[in-house]
Amino acid sequence: MAEENSVLMYKGHPLMRKGNLIYYGSMADSHIVMLQVLESKTVNDTEIATRVSVQLQLTDPAARSRDRIVKKSEKDGLYTALDVGSVWLERALAGK
Repeated sequence: MAEENSVLMYKGHPLMRKGNLIYYGSMADSHIVMLQVLESKTVNDTEIATRVSVQLQLTDPAARSRDRIVKKSEKDGLYTALDVGSVWLERALAGK
């Protein structure tokens, strides 16, 4: 059985959820991705995200919240949003 405090990882980066917000990446790195579920629908008693906002953000605490946003987009579905977010994060952490 998995440990209760274990962190879910996706492509080598931590994935954490709080309500409709999903954070992808580590606050120790220079950038993270924030995913916000804007709309969802129920399919067979399961909530499925249909519209998701994706934001690549700086983790610098000295920057204003508006200045932290590097890129943003809106995608249909959680998988598409997470896929775009992971590409953005990898490029940002590689310095490209």
